[in-house]
Amino acid sequence: MECTPGEFRILAALAAEPERVFTRQQLLAELHGFDRYISDRTVDVHVMNLRKKIEPAPRRPTRLLTVFGVGYKLTDPAKATARASS
Repeated sequence: MECTPGEFRILAALAAEPERVFTRQQLLAELHGFDRYISDRTVDVHVMNLRKKIEPAPRRPTRLLTVFGVGYKLTDPAKATARASS
């Protein structure tokens, strides 16, 4: 899988702390190295593109999840399934 620099920065931040919910602002801070204006929607576009690359069914994500009203988190779908069956 090839990622753009922005996608990689977001994925690296999420992977460094799995299960932690990151706000869009926190993820924008990961992109701050870019020399142009970056909007909140930029994070959404990067997340959408990452889902296309890492999710078996990008429209029904199991790895890169939206936490409504907060932001995004990276999770292990196998652990979520194990917790649900316990």
